Amino acid sequence: MMITERGLNGPQILTDLAARDLKFGLDIGTGRNDLEQRQACVEETINQMADKTAAEKARNFMYYSAGIWPNIEDIHDRENAMKALRQSIQGKKIVAIGECGLDHHWNPSGADGRCESDFDEKTYKGEKELFQMQLEFAKELKLPVIIHSRDAFEDTLDCLKNVGYHNGIVHCYSYGIEEAKKFMDLGWYIAFGGATTYTKKAKLDDMKALLQFVPEDRFLCETDAPYLAPVPFRGQSNNPVLVEEVYKFIAQLRGTTPEALSELVDENIDTLFFAKGR
Repeated sequence: MMITERGLNGPQILTDLAARDLKFGLDIGTGRNDLEQRQACVEETINQMADKTAAEKARNFMYYSAGIWPNIEDIHDRENAMKALRQSIQGKKIVAIGECGLDHHWNPSGADGRCESDFDEKTYKGEKELFQMQLEFAKELKLPVIIHSRDAFEDTLDCLKNVGYHNGIVHCYSYGIEEAKKFMDLGWYIAFGGATTYTKKAKLDDMKALLQFVPEDRFLCETDAPYLAPVPFRGQSNNPVLVEEVYKFIAQLRGTTPEALSELVDENIDTLFFAKGR
């Protein structure tokens, strides 16, 4: 099972995950220097767990990534942002770089407040440079990358080909079959989250085709807590326990069981993050 998380919101969640024998929980970074704070948050949460056996399980299944989401400030200050990212991981254990990537979803009223007018030529090129700098950093460290790509497929693909490093996950996948094929041909894993469960009836056949198209050895499931809570919890704050609803939805469309899908995802996580030589 894979979870992506921006800060755990209570010991009960970790207790529940420990009871489910979670094997891998990934707390993903989005800021140049948020790693230490996130690790402290998780450790504090573990220390609050009443069940010490469960607490030890949680300590063993929690892992971390570090990366810079493409916000405007870091795009324009990318050299210093990368210096801060490098400094933030010194002496700390991480298993991936990210999330990082490109976001061209224009929604001024959304949480990110992104407007197309914010992306002049300098910002547009700077965003790609920031992403490529992190791809190069991951290549240097021989770590997988967690890619954020929203309404920016062609530019994302260009950046990947420019750097020539293909190791990691296209996180919260939001494209179609042809795009998935191009990512997978380069070696990337495809991760599906809560938004998958939002599929309308008119698009259900297309979603089924996509979910069945991605082969077993490239398939991952995830959350994006506290965002994208799956149906029937859509609109609420997401948490890793709710990933079970993602498994149920996807398993049905792939013609398998949630248990078998979970085993499949665990195997892929072992290969991606822990295989010898990585």
